[in-house]
Amino acid sequence: TVLVHTTMILSKWYNTKIDGNIYLDNITRILDRLLDGYDNRLRPGFGGPVTEVKTDIFVTSFGPVSDVEMEYTMDVFFRQTWIDERLKFEGPIEILRLNNLMVSKIWTPDTFFRNGKRSISHNMTTPNKLFRIMQNGTILYTMRLTINAECPMRLMNFPMDGHACPLKFGSYAYPMSEIVYTWKKGPLFSVEVPEESSSLLQYDLIGQTVSSERLKSNTGEYVIMTVHFHLQRKMGFFLIQTYIPCIMTVILAQVSFWINKESVPARTVFGITTVLTMTTLSISARHSLPKVSYATAMDWFIAVCFAFVFSALIEFAAVNYFSTLQANRELRKVAAIKAAQEAAEAGRSDGESSSDASSMLKKRMNSTPHFERPVEVFPNPPVNAQAFLQQGSAVPSNNLLTGTSIIDKYSRILFPLSFGAFNLVYWIVYLTKDTMEMTR
Repeated sequence: TVLVHTTMILSKWYNTKIDGNIYLDNITRILDRLLDGYDNRLRPGFGGPVTEVKTDIFVTSFGPVSDVEMEYTMDVFFRQTWIDERLKFEGPIEILRLNNLMVSKIWTPDTFFRNGKRSISHNMTTPNKLFRIMQNGTILYTMRLTINAECPMRLMNFPMDGHACPLKFGSYAYPMSEIVYTWKKGPLFSVEVPEESSSLLQYDLIGQTVSSERLKSNTGEYVIMTVHFHLQRKMGFFLIQTYIPCIMTVILAQVSFWINKESVPARTVFGITTVLTMTTLSISARHSLPKVSYATAMDWFIAVCFAFVFSALIEFAAVNYFSTLQANRELRKVAAIKAAQEAAEAGRSDGESSSDASSMLKKRMNSTPHFERPVEVFPNPPVNAQAFLQQGSAVPSNNLLTGTSIIDKYSRILFPLSFGAFNLVYWIVYLTKDTMEMTR
């Protein structure tokens, strides 16, 4: 019994080995026959019908996107399918699954990326290429590529902008009279981008669209396949780094309207500090952008904020100037009244006539140029003015010398209202424009 059982096992093993060798010999003969007389320098159907190459793309990693260089990077599986009737076969297998060694022995499309800056074909640990031949001569050729492509950007609405980054590819040497490209799965499903494949920090990948176009050149007319990746910028970083600091700086500049006009050092520090802060913010905001020759939405916001801050400093200069003029005017009036009182007292004591008192008054007024410089003669004009009027002067006390300036009173209302209205218009205009571009 043991001998019979052992004999059966050995017989099965021998038959299996023979069948395996026969199977391998059949596949080897099929491959040899396929390549017998095959010329990989000629495209399928050379001199006859046009070769159709069907393509689709699977994105494994998208990003990053560089605003300064205006380019983006992605890692993809790039698939191409075409029919080569010279590779038809019949045998025990429907699909020949081969490695990259077979690729160099047959004809493959000369596809290249027209807007690609740098492209890498992965070769670790072996060339990342998939090659299959079906019985009817259909060929599937897949490569893993890292593509660095150009992405033209219009930054007029930055940082509320969106972009459509293109990927264009086609045949380098064959015009459309010999090779045409089509989308394998139709225009809606030929480009797949899983959600986990997007690794973008400043953008959201909101979708992609595919299209094809014809390009005429001196060497012929070519078919260009195009994929547009639609990106929408995230605003969180710019709100934290630029917009909120600018708004807070403008509010800080307007706080000076509530400080007394006599506090010249405090209000001067407020004005100069806020102006320098806005200058620093405007310089740092441009570091993450290319040196474009036009103004972006952020540039307009910073410029208006700078104008508000600078206007607050000019407002204090106007308050100080008009307050000084008013003080000089009041001091001249007080000095004239004092001179008249002294002349009247001198006339009564000396028995002079009213005409002599009048001439003495004019002489005294013309000989007092030191009142043109009240800051030096009267270090505290309001107090001196009150002192001059203690003897029953007919001139009432002036609140403009010690109270709040009328310019400050209006500025406390007009500046915040104007800045609020600007923010309302700014955000409505640019956010609405951004929504319209996304819809388009």
